[in-house]
Amino acid sequence: MSEAILSMARPITLLQPARLEIGAGAVSRLAEWAAPYQRIFVVAMAPTEGFVPRIGLTGVVETFIDIPPEPDLPAVEAVLAAARAFRPDLVIGLGGGSVMDVAKLVAVLWDSTQSVPEVVGAGKIAGRRTALAQVPTTSGTGSEAGIRALVTDPETLAKMAVESPFMLADIAVLDPELTYSVPPAVTAATGVDALAHCVEAFTNIKAHPLIDGYASLGIALVGRYLARAVAEAQDTEARAGMMLASYYGGVCLGPVNTAGGHALAYPLGTRLKLPHGLANAIIFPHMLAFNAPAAREKTAQICDLLQFSARDQAGDILVESLAFCQKLGIETRLSAHGAASADLPDWATEAHAIRRLMDNNPRPILVEDALSIYQAAMA
Repeated sequence: MSEAILSMARPITLLQPARLEIGAGAVSRLAEWAAPYQRIFVVAMAPTEGFVPRIGLTGVVETFIDIPPEPDLPAVEAVLAAARAFRPDLVIGLGGGSVMDVAKLVAVLWDSTQSVPEVVGAGKIAGRRTALAQVPTTSGTGSEAGIRALVTDPETLAKMAVESPFMLADIAVLDPELTYSVPPAVTAATGVDALAHCVEAFTNIKAHPLIDGYASLGIALVGRYLARAVAEAQDTEARAGMMLASYYGGVCLGPVNTAGGHALAYPLGTRLKLPHGLANAIIFPHMLAFNAPAAREKTAQICDLLQFSARDQAGDILVESLAFCQKLGIETRLSAHGAASADLPDWATEAHAIRRLMDNNPRPILVEDALSIYQAAMA
């Protein structure tokens, strides 16, 4: 029996927000949907707080903005304490992936006896009584589409993953106008993060034809629109295309998830304090090339969708994918971000231990392989 038939036969569950609004000015439609809710708790950051009045909410609104780029457990506990004091009936995540992840946790835990450490893993959340809306202001994580939230353990600096269908948004709003103010460097890095989500799901050992469809659409959108979005902040078509690519990447994460690339990126975020998108953008070219021998047909399709001339030679794929990122203005050298060669073995061991992702990779990654990838990314 062929691998494709076995993949088609594997049961999966695909969850998406009950309602999706997309297009220029779409955020204005959130107010009508939110009208029945009287107490609205908005999780945001300082750069996105200014979008709250644009929504036109009519209830009592409290906005919490003290969210670090990589939220850890104390930061989440602080948001939960504020939500418990306010007692919302609607939580809105207004920002990037970290903000939306925190909003998910607030919606399910503010009125619960469960703590964050008690719900780490899959299916441990008891339920949710509070409505949840997600409004991304970047195009990268796809968190608005998914049921996972990541929190950093302050002691180990490891990522703790919480997964539950109760964290699925009731409505997601993709308004490209909210991304106009995102700087080119952030647009580029988050765009490659969206690409990595789609590629890692597409080449995953858990890949499924249904998810392959979303993944390939997302890859094509990145190939068509990311450079335009980086070059022109108010290119509405390109910004909308990247929001949809990000959303498709988020859809891929539910039934399939990411793989070795994200596992290797996590230590760069926790140890070097790099933004999640940038960490993934640094690793992406190396993982695309590393996995090529184990996923030849799909890698060729990815290269076609990104309009690469390389197709199947790992060395050529690495050169072209590095050039793709560098043309977007991404500094792909780990050494330029403060990495030291002496740190790499520990990072390789740490990344290798993230089995929930490493075990999804189409090509096994040994600790030695992880170290080699980090070393290659230094220069």
